[in-house]
Amino acid sequence: MMHGAPCRPCTRLKSNFLNNAPKSGSAAEVFTVFLRLGATSFGGPLAHLGYFHREFVARRQWLTERAYADLVALCQFLPGPASSQVGMTIGLLRRGYLGAIAAWAGFTLPSAVLLTGFAMSVTRYPGLVPTGALHGLKVMAVAVVAQALWNMTRNLCQGTALKVLALVAAVFAWRFPGTPGQVAIIVAAAGMGIIFLKPTLRVPPEPLGLPVSRKAGTAWLVLLGVALTVLWI
Repeated sequence: MMHGAPCRPCTRLKSNFLNNAPKSGSAAEVFTVFLRLGATSFGGPLAHLGYFHREFVARRQWLTERAYADLVALCQFLPGPASSQVGMTIGLLRRGYLGAIAAWAGFTLPSAVLLTGFAMSVTRYPGLVPTGALHGLKVMAVAVVAQALWNMTRNLCQGTALKVLALVAAVFAWRFPGTPGQVAIIVAAAGMGIIFLKPTLRVPPEPLGLPVSRKAGTAWLVLLGVALTVLWI
């Protein structure tokens, strides 16, 4: 091998990383896309993840299937609504910190405006909403969540082992609701994945190419720890 000649495996690895990294866009683009999703997406966080998959993986191809699955798994592990975290991370990947803020603002703004207007209207006009209307909206939300759950099951639970693990986790989540049960399920599922699923998952995860340095990530993690400590005191 000649000195100075690039290593072929290293060249392929760098090429794969660059191909998997999402293309940069503008904060206005991120805000517009998420604003449209926020105005037309119904249901809770689980339904939102289904909408995100259809928009950013299937349609716009900002993320690959595997990268989106890894991102959802990471956000499910963190406290807080997973859909908001996934949306902000997609914005972060697209346009850095400004993109994250644009994604959060665009997706949250429509519901905040509508809820504020709805609350003010109901308070001023008590008979504005017919009896049973809210119940009908709840039934519709169940259908939306069921569709999103089915789509994510087909995409993320490929193979008998993953389906069995997901089913067992769902049963335990139903049997032991609340924060302690959820944390125990996450830890147990991670342990079972390391022990039983690692030999079958030979393909390494795709790099997301987050525009955050290690120092910045450490600083944000410390800030989160301090905030949680203050809240618990």
